[in-house]
Amino acid sequence: MRNKILIAIIIVLSYFAVKVSIKEEVPLEKKEEVKEIEVTILDSKTSEKENLNLEDYIVGVVAAEMPASFSMEALKAQAVAARSYAMYKINTSKKDYDLVTDVTNQAYIDKDKMQAKWQDSFNTYYEKIKTAVAETKNQVLTYDDEVICAFYFAMSNGYTEDSALVFGEAKDYIASVDSSWDKNLKNYEVTTTISKKEFCEKLNINCNNIVISDIKYSNTGRINSLKINNQEFLGTNVRTLLNLRSTDFKIEIGEDIKITTKGYGHGVGMSQYGANELAKLGKSYDEILKYYYKDVAISQINV
Repeated sequence: MRNKILIAIIIVLSYFAVKVSIKEEVPLEKKEEVKEIEVTILDSKTSEKENLNLEDYIVGVVAAEMPASFSMEALKAQAVAARSYAMYKINTSKKDYDLVTDVTNQAYIDKDKMQAKWQDSFNTYYEKIKTAVAETKNQVLTYDDEVICAFYFAMSNGYTEDSALVFGEAKDYIASVDSSWDKNLKNYEVTTTISKKEFCEKLNINCNNIVISDIKYSNTGRINSLKINNQEFLGTNVRTLLNLRSTDFKIEIGEDIKITTKGYGHGVGMSQYGANELAKLGKSYDEILKYYYKDVAISQINV
């Protein structure tokens, strides 16, 4: 009898041991996979559309838009600004694509073009930019809980410009700020010479007697408007027609036309070269961004 009871106890204990063992081997529930954001780009040369993972796209934008030799904190600032601009476009696009691949929106290059651009430095620069993007993954600039249209440009004339004067629309989060460190950079001031014939043809003016008058400047020293042969032009239009580096320009009329510009780009938002100078001074990417964009927060994209 005792043997039967003992055998029964052993069987029961063995049953519970097996149950415990099975329970311990049940895998934990898998965490819900994080959704990836896609962006649709239009190749400005081929007119072909392509869907890309947002973070892969941002690697291509930073590679195209900012020298890979720049400081890591400047590259991170560029990544967040580019991602913010992309998300703004994704949220507001009414077309079957979100962005084009040239400076109409923001430039983008793929790995083949990076290889051609950097050659022997490809691996170093590619990994550097990938790190800058990965360490800011899903981070965007927001104002009043909305992703901002984070304009940026190459180099200021010493100040950034008011958005309304360039794009015709004021942005509360973009105001003119001092960026005087840009003045010490190579190619801050550049003089180019073109023929009178080319000058007149591009502006569609009579070339018999060129007269420049009524120049109106913004508070940052850029030209808002001027008259050439009594025909009024916006500074932004002259920059586009003559392919000038900026709207801070001076025209000298002689046998040929000499045009001297200061800075490079439209001047609105973050100065990329200025960002690099701030990084050299020890500023972090979030400090750089919050300097060039007013009253913004760095937020995570909700995915």
